[in-house]
Amino acid sequence: MLTADPPVLAIGDLRLAFRGAGGDSEVLHGISLHVNAGEKVALVGESGSGKSVTARLAMGLLQGGRGVRVSGSILFTGIEIAQGGPEIAKLRGTRVTMIFQDPTSALNPTFTIRNQFRMVLRSHNPSLSRREADGIAEAGLADTQIENPRRVLDSYAFQLSGGMNQRVMIAMALVSRPALLIADEPGTALDVTVQAATLKLMHDLTEKTGTAVLLISHNLGVVREFTNRVYVIYRGAMAEHGTTAQLFRDPRHPYTRALLSAVPRIVGGGLPQIPERSPAFEQPLVVHPGCGEPGERRAA
Repeated sequence: MLTADPPVLAIGDLRLAFRGAGGDSEVLHGISLHVNAGEKVALVGESGSGKSVTARLAMGLLQGGRGVRVSGSILFTGIEIAQGGPEIAKLRGTRVTMIFQDPTSALNPTFTIRNQFRMVLRSHNPSLSRREADGIAEAGLADTQIENPRRVLDSYAFQLSGGMNQRVMIAMALVSRPALLIADEPGTALDVTVQAATLKLMHDLTEKTGTAVLLISHNLGVVREFTNRVYVIYRGAMAEHGTTAQLFRDPRHPYTRALLSAVPRIVGGGLPQIPERSPAFEQPLVVHPGCGEPGERRAA
């Protein structure tokens, strides 16, 4: 009997709390989501809703320990990585990679792009020679439509534009042909035209490599063009999820409707008010009557 492959990423009942002088402050309340192989999925919400900490937990960049309490499950191709350890260290940078919001800040200003590319490539393949690493780096930059890869490799991040640095980050993230790319607000630091070109490039390259994408964003225009499915996160809990077409056509939760109404339009009567904008995170999401349970929606 044939069995379906497990999702590339499956998060189940994920909870995160930070310990403070006044006790634990829970910021994630049972997050559950999945990303299938080759799929493009968005995690959407306003600033402070819990998007980025979810992404960092999935990358193993925020683990349980002193001051942090993590529970629940994070499965990457069926491997449990919620508590960190050697498993995620082996996967990170090869099978699962990440692009951060500000590409210039994410790159080290004291090393050339060439040296940083070498470190990325040789960290998981120490036998790779410098010449081999440079060849892979040049090919990766060429794939992002950089016309003079050698010049870029010999540059520092502060010598390049934000759009060029974002292309460098995309090349570094995809050079190993990962199974999953987590893109945390890519293009937020760029102007709209460069952002659009960069996101199209990322879309085309991930299609070419077969890489699944978890897109962290508050930009619903980008989400509509880029993704197959959408999860809406509100105050650290799932409010709603569905296919992108379903969500834009028939949003069920008041928060989702408020997010969609907040998209700027040429004509219109102002922006809606989203209640409890600065919540006490230890208080779980209150579901409005008629909305259903958080996350309850048509199966994708």
